[in-house]
Amino acid sequence: MKDEGKIELNYSKTVVDEVDNGHSIQVDDTGSAVIDGRKFDLVQFHFHAKSEHTVNDKHYPIEVHFVNQAQDGRLAVIAVFFKEGKENAAFQTVLDNIKAGEKADVADEVNATQMIPANKTYYHYIGSLTTPPLSENVEWYVMKNPVEVSKAQIVAFNKYYDSNNRKIQPLNGRTVLEHIE
Repeated sequence: MKDEGKIELNYSKTVVDEVDNGHSIQVDDTGSAVIDGRKFDLVQFHFHAKSEHTVNDKHYPIEVHFVNQAQDGRLAVIAVFFKEGKENAAFQTVLDNIKAGEKADVADEVNATQMIPANKTYYHYIGSLTTPPLSENVEWYVMKNPVEVSKAQIVAFNKYYDSNNRKIQPLNGRTVLEHIE
């Protein structure tokens, strides 16, 4: 089935802070997303190794989750796969500021849009958060096209978090829609 909703992102280059929260590296950021005409504010983004979603049973080495919230509290998570390729400047800034088990004020700007593919074809379904409290009724938008990060960046992230992903869950009757850009 096809999904007709367009995603428009306005993620800023300003980072409030970055924290090693014991489960992942989380970056609290500002920005907004308009998804199918509805406005969401970017709350934070964080990373999982290996990916928490698969396409045709294929995992990717890293997946980033951009957690967005509407004024009514509804959550929309935009998930992006990372694959091995060229170095990604935004991800490198995140890696350069990791302080194990601590919060770090990030002086350098992180251009979060560098971690979003140019082609915004995505898969959409209603699911849950993948970390506690595992809240239900979360709108998931899983980008079909991965973003490149270098092998060195994958290795660097895995020094902090390797296998911090939730195992793949059964669909349990959920419908997965595809939006083609």
